[in-house]
Amino acid sequence: MRLFRHLFARSADAWLPAEAMERITAAIDAGELRHSGEICFAVEPALHWRHVLRGTPVRERAEQAFAKLRVWDTEGNTGVLLYVLLADHRLEIVADRGLRGIDPAQWRAVCETIEAGLRADDPATAIVHGIDAISDLLAGQAPRIEGREDRDELSNRPRIL
Repeated sequence: MRLFRHLFARSADAWLPAEAMERITAAIDAGELRHSGEICFAVEPALHWRHVLRGTPVRERAEQAFAKLRVWDTEGNTGVLLYVLLADHRLEIVADRGLRGIDPAQWRAVCETIEAGLRADDPATAIVHGIDAISDLLAGQAPRIEGREDRDELSNRPRIL
């Protein structure tokens, strides 16, 4: 069954049209004004059939995307990836080692917030609320430092894998 979901998955553009992608970018832009972390949003419509047959878990794929997108490569090790795998209807948050002080239950709560919005069939709003919640966590763990330049180390544009 999983194989068919991945072979016939809908496109990311159909799920999140251009206007939605702009809203997500704006949410990341605004959130990053409140902290020194970096947020990356990536959506993958489906896995290659070989990954499906191998039984690649969503978490493993999210960790691969974290590395591929170089979310780990930030000065403060405060990168966060919000990853959505459309075919499996799953999402994962992968946070860099500089954010170990955030309780895993808090990350899970963010996922649950997003999942509730996705069940309401409003993906863009759900993702924006999730990004706001991630920014709240980052503001507590990696606050902006007055007088210190906070450059944008990762693109704020959503990535389609």
